[in-house]
Amino acid sequence: MLFPLTIALLSLASAALAVGWLSRRRVALDQPNARSLHEKPVPRTGGIGLISGIAAGWMFALPDFPWPVWAGLVLLFGISLADDLRGLPAIVRLLTHLAAAALAVHALLDTGTPNGILIAAALAIGWMCNLYNFMDGSDGLAGGMTVIGFSAYAAAAWMAGGESFYLANLVVAAAAGGFLIHNFHPARIFLGDAGSVPLGFLAAVSGLAGWQLDFWPWWFPLLVFSPFIVDASVTLARRLLAGAHIWEAHRDHYYQRLVRLGLGHRGTALAAYALMAAGAAAALASLKACALSQHAIHAGFFLAYSLLILAIELAWRRRPDGA
Repeated sequence: MLFPLTIALLSLASAALAVGWLSRRRVALDQPNARSLHEKPVPRTGGIGLISGIAAGWMFALPDFPWPVWAGLVLLFGISLADDLRGLPAIVRLLTHLAAAALAVHALLDTGTPNGILIAAALAIGWMCNLYNFMDGSDGLAGGMTVIGFSAYAAAAWMAGGESFYLANLVVAAAAGGFLIHNFHPARIFLGDAGSVPLGFLAAVSGLAGWQLDFWPWWFPLLVFSPFIVDASVTLARRLLAGAHIWEAHRDHYYQRLVRLGLGHRGTALAAYALMAAGAAAALASLKACALSQHAIHAGFFLAYSLLILAIELAWRRRPDGA
């Protein structure tokens, strides 16, 4: 166990040092805009430091991904970094996300897989890249989801006997912990697209790979990352139904509403961590549960999310003017 702990500490320390150094460089500043909740310019280069922390750990615990997955990851990081530094059209970013998703699906799923499943998997990976970016709008939120989500992946892989896959996911969680030191409120640095988009890709790809390796069922990654998936997906659906321009920046996610309702960045992050931990724990418990218990857990979370969304909607309608 000492060797995995050493690798995790290496990743955490590498990310913490790199992100700390980047936080003092006034480069690629994220200016306050219609979507943001911060009031001062903050560097959005934290993803570079986080990815470097992951790379440091993966020198000793590299995930056994096929080369097209690596190609997709590198492509996403490069395009996302270019967007952070200079800005790119939304259509270029979207096409890149879908191209990386198609590469991953082609590499991870069997050639005999029905076309419908292949398309659905590619769209799901592309959506995960985007929703992770959308949910990276409050201090500590995306970093915390990464720590908890990839820790759950690591635990499930360890339970299934997949030592190398366990270590690879543990590295991601540890590096995110190093980033979170500088990103928890008040955040001194943000992930930027170069951090959030590759993390969303890894969350989806690792979830798909674990399913293909028979470490967990298909629903496990969905439950683990459900706090992000539910918020982003319901918000998108709500805005579509309202006729809003979904490609425009906004502050209408449920976590953004909680911040604006007075819970603040710190309170919202801590509440989200509790929900993330509950989802991860329930997903892990479900792996050993009977089918009836699994259905009960999933139904319970569906009900819990429905009630949470209803409560936030009611509070939002009663908010003071200007909230």
